[in-house]
Amino acid sequence: MSSFHQYSTLRRSRSVVKKVLAKPQAEGDGAVVRRSIGMSELKFLDPFVVLLEFAASPPAGFPDHPHRGFVDGAFTHQDFAGHKGTIRTGDVQWMTAGRGIMHSEMPAGEGTQRGLQLWINLSSKDKMIEPRCQEMVREEIGEAEEGGVKVRVIAGEAMGVKSPVYTRTPIMYLDFTLKPGAQLQQLIPQSWSAFVYVIEGEGVFGSSNSNPTPAHHLLVLGTGDGGEGLSAWNKSSSNNLRFVLIGGQPLNEPVVQYGPFVMNTQSQIDQTIEDYRYCKNGFEMAKYWRSQSLA
Repeated sequence: MSSFHQYSTLRRSRSVVKKVLAKPQAEGDGAVVRRSIGMSELKFLDPFVVLLEFAASPPAGFPDHPHRGFVDGAFTHQDFAGHKGTIRTGDVQWMTAGRGIMHSEMPAGEGTQRGLQLWINLSSKDKMIEPRCQEMVREEIGEAEEGGVKVRVIAGEAMGVKSPVYTRTPIMYLDFTLKPGAQLQQLIPQSWSAFVYVIEGEGVFGSSNSNPTPAHHLLVLGTGDGGEGLSAWNKSSSNNLRFVLIGGQPLNEPVVQYGPFVMNTQSQIDQTIEDYRYCKNGFEMAKYWRSQSLA
C-alpha cells in the first residue's frame, strides 16, 4: 500500500456522487441504529455490505445471533469460539465470521453506548475460513495530529502511522477530527471504493464550494472522475468536525445477503440456513452455546 499523508497535494479531489441520510430505526433488542449502507438508498458498496451507527443503553443490545461470510468491525462481546471482552470508548474489535459464528454484543456499564459497525465482504475463497477476533484498546490505536487535523488509524495508513490490524479484504479506516478552520487532503488508492460518514459537526467534502454536510450522512466518493483522494474542510468557527474515511478494494464478486449471512449465491445462502438450523459445518457449537453476563 502506498504511503498516506494529510498534506499530500491532490491535483484533483474525488467528487461526492451520492449522499445518504442514515435515519434512526429500532434493531436488536431495544437498540437504535442508523443504517446507511445496506438500505434501499445504498444496498451495497463493494466490498462494504453494511454500515450502521448504533446507540444502546442497558438492557438493550444485540443478543445471541449468527454470522457467516464477512468481517464485522463500550460493548461486551462473546462468541462461541471463546472470545469475550468489553469494547470501551475508543476501542476497536475486528471479528471475522468466516464459516460461521454465534456471538452477542451487549452494552457494558451505565448510560448510552455509541459506536459504528462495518461489515466488509470476504472473497469467495475466504468465506469458509475459521472465525477469528482481533481487538485493540484505545491506547494501541495509532494517532497523529498536525495542522488542526487529528487521525486515529484503525486500518490502513495515514500521516506516517500504520495500523497493525490485518484485514483479508484490503481496506483503510481512518477516524479524523478537524478543528475549526482546518483542511485535509488524504490520498485514496485509485481503484478503491471509498466513502465518508460524518459523526459530529458538519463538513465540506470534495469541493470547497459544496454545501456543508451534517452528522449522520454518508457520502459516496466517485472513482471514475480522476480524483486522487479526498479534500475536506471544517468551515465552522467554533465546532469540531469528526468523520470516518473508509475505503476498500472491490472484490467484483456477486453478493447475496440474507440477514446476518453474506454469500455469493442463493444456493450458498440456503446451505448456510440449513447449516445453522442443524448446527453443522461451522455452527456445531451453536446448539449448546449461550452468552453469559460479564458484568
